Amino acid sequence: FVHYRSLIFPLLIRAGKPTPFFTFVLALLFCVYNGYLQGRSLSNYAKYPSGWLKDPLFITGFIGWLVGVVINIHSDHILRNLRKPGETGYKIPRGGMFEYVSGANFFGEILEWFGFALACCTIESLAFALCTLFILGSRAKQHHQ
Repeated sequence: FVHYRSLIFPLLIRAGKPTPFFTFVLALLFCVYNGYLQGRSLSNYAKYPSGWLKDPLFITGFIGWLVGVVINIHSDHILRNLRKPGETGYKIPRGGMFEYVSGANFFGEILEWFGFALACCTIESLAFALCTLFILGSRAKQHHQ
């Protein structure tokens, strides 16, 4: 999914509001640090029993992550296709999880990272899931209003 979010998604979106450089730098630093933290945690400190991939916690977490990815990608598709070329103005997204939550893309990403945290069972993955919840939760609330 990292490849989708960092390489494919930016090529699919139409021209929108420019991102301030400072915001870009902060997001980049956060992602680099988080990637390092997750990678180091999983490669150097996490210890799993030999049957971990069959454990209900791992399976539930993996399914949660996968469902979150699908919701996120589908919601992004709906958002990208809200307006026809040249059309402006606010439009309310319809379809998919947007029928249940106003920030379906945010919901999908939050679900992804809580699924990841459950599958990994590390404090670092839980910390990232909570950060995602607080950051995207506040953005979702703004979008809803």
